[in-house]
Amino acid sequence: MEKKGAIAALGALAQETRLDLFRLLVTVGPEGLPAGVIADSLGVLPASLSFHLQQLVHAGLITQRRLGRQLIYSAEYGAMNDLLAYLTENCCGKGASCAPACNPADAFTKGETNEAPARARGC
Repeated sequence: MEKKGAIAALGALAQETRLDLFRLLVTVGPEGLPAGVIADSLGVLPASLSFHLQQLVHAGLITQRRLGRQLIYSAEYGAMNDLLAYLTENCCGKGASCAPACNPADAFTKGETNEAPARARGC
């Protein structure tokens, strides 16, 4: 990840609703959530939520896909891992990698949306 990308991602996350939104999407895994469920979970008005979702999409931290009439939003784990790697690239000395990484394929099984199993597997 380049510095500009890191700044965009950190800027998008530097707001309470967007940080809560991103953390919610990380916990549910690659299947994501419909916008309405996100709004209900966070207690955010749909118009306000739409703005926050677009900020995170623009920063590359989440993706949007259409499923019938619903828009489904999912965390972009690759971008999350790239940001973590950028922030921690020198944590153990120059050139040594000690960045945490999350692989949703390892962390989530079909139908499993509880945060605890993901954390137990290192995400």
